Amino acid sequence: MARIKPSSPETSRRMAKVRQKGTDAEIALRRELYRRGLRYRVDYAVMKKPRRVADVAFPRLKIAIFVDGCFWHGCPEHATWPKQNAEFWRKKIEANRLRDADTNSRLLDIGWTVLRFWEHESPIEAAGVVARTVAMARTKRSASPGALEKD
Repeated sequence: MARIKPSSPETSRRMAKVRQKGTDAEIALRRELYRRGLRYRVDYAVMKKPRRVADVAFPRLKIAIFVDGCFWHGCPEHATWPKQNAEFWRKKIEANRLRDADTNSRLLDIGWTVLRFWEHESPIEAAGVVARTVAMARTKRSASPGALEKD
C-alpha cells in the first residue's frame, strides 16, 4: 500500500504519540492478574514468522491474551471512522482486523488458547476469564501423563 501523507502536521504529531504497548487497559488487566497471584509474560512473541506478539502470555500453558484498542481494531461498540483521510483509516483498521483474525487462526492451529478483550471491558471481569482459563489449562496439564509439577 502506498504511503499516504497525514492530513495535517498536528494529526501526525498526535498519532505518533499513541501508545502501542503498555496501554492503560493492558496495565489495568496486568495489575488485576498480578493481584490474583497470576504470573505471566508481557509483550511475548507467540510466533516468529509472521511475528505476532501477545500483550500478556502464559507460554507454558499456551495462552495468549490481546487487549485491543477500540479505535485501532474497529470495536463494534466504540469504533469511530475519521473523516480526514477516511480511505486510509478504513484500510488501516480493516487490515488490523484481518491480522487479528489471522493471528487467532494461526495460534489456534498450533494449540494456543487465544483471549481477546476490548480496551473498554472491565479489567476485573477480563482477569476473571483469564484466571478461569489458566486454572483449566493447569488442570488439563497436570492430568496429562508426564506433566511437570510447575508451570
